[in-house]
Amino acid sequence: MSTFEILMPKMGESVEEATITKWFISEGDTVQEDDVLLEIATDKVDSEIPSPVAGTIKEIKYQVDDVVAVGLPVAVILLEGAEDTEEASTSAPEEKGAAAKAELPVVESVAGSDSINKNSDRFYSPLVRSIAKQEGISISELEQVAGSGKDGRVTKNDIQQYLENRGEAVVEKPVEKVAVKSTPVAPAPKEHKVNVSVSANDEIVEMGRMRKLIADHMVMSKQVSPHVTSVVEADVTNIVLWRNKVKDAYQNKYGQKITYMPVFTEAIAKALRDFPGVNASVDGDRIILRKDVNVGMAVALPSGDLIVPVIKHADQKNLVGLTGDINRLANLARENKLSPDDIQGGTFTVTNFGSFKNIIGTPIINQPQVAILATGSIEKKPAVIETPTGDVIGIRHKMFLSLSYDHRVVDGALGGGFLRRIADYLEDFDINRDI
Repeated sequence: MSTFEILMPKMGESVEEATITKWFISEGDTVQEDDVLLEIATDKVDSEIPSPVAGTIKEIKYQVDDVVAVGLPVAVILLEGAEDTEEASTSAPEEKGAAAKAELPVVESVAGSDSINKNSDRFYSPLVRSIAKQEGISISELEQVAGSGKDGRVTKNDIQQYLENRGEAVVEKPVEKVAVKSTPVAPAPKEHKVNVSVSANDEIVEMGRMRKLIADHMVMSKQVSPHVTSVVEADVTNIVLWRNKVKDAYQNKYGQKITYMPVFTEAIAKALRDFPGVNASVDGDRIILRKDVNVGMAVALPSGDLIVPVIKHADQKNLVGLTGDINRLANLARENKLSPDDIQGGTFTVTNFGSFKNIIGTPIINQPQVAILATGSIEKKPAVIETPTGDVIGIRHKMFLSLSYDHRVVDGALGGGFLRRIADYLEDFDINRDI
């Protein structure tokens, strides 16, 4: 028979698995191309997955709330015109089915790893089971790995950390036995839980799924990266005066509202090109210098949660292009209509504390990036102004910029220099700039 496998898609650079939150179809249902099959959730975004082909749902491999590794088949579709018979299964697949399946990435089967869950009272995700099988980790050994996930679940990071610090042992592999060099085993991170008393007047509100994911991501970032924060104050008087002068004409010409964020993003993108060590990620002992400059923009949702859409190739866009991207992504975020591509590939993040009239903040790095910038509110302040005839006191528009960076790879000279460069670009803004 000619069938098509629906694979769990890759929803982001650092996303290795996703949770199935809803099925819109059942086995035996007929679907058309682009019909929505299922909804999945990651720590980045919720997404509906459409069918790339028309046919009949032959098999659903996972249920709601199952965690599935990227690349594994989640459903099988019997293509239109194909017969679900033994004779059809032995015949050559139709060209449409063969071509369609060839376009999708194929991952190595992890058949046999299901026995791990069958022989254990503990749940292991497909990704963890796959790693365990590849590394020759037995069920009894896997049971000893401390889990930092929900309900003690072993995550990808847990098993990778275990492998890096594996004690003196003999690893059983399919063909040969390999002795592992003895190294001290680092203690697994402890999950600290504070006992909280609840009175009769208190209200208990359960965290939503996105809030739990944000909480886990923030804790992980603080555990992984030693955070350092530097602060500068920038004189943005020219930017404020320019915006006040052109905002009406700008909206009439481009149909877009001009805010300060496009100007900030332009300065950030220029500085990232000047300091490529900040446009980076850390992978073990390796530093990955990103070729693209993709600036993530933290957006507060009406629910109170946070999401970070990404402005791709920000260094290659002018102010008009940046304005269009920022307004579009912000609106999609607030309407919960961001696509998976809208939140992928960020190399640096900016968060605007000033939108809440906060003057300064110390944000947490958005992993796997190595730095994040917080912009404070713009305030009028008395300041000393140097003139050819001497110093005078004048009213200037000033703001604080605070940069949190990963001290594993970004030292004070690099982080401080980068932050100062952003401030310099803002202060040197041409007040006579054309729109």
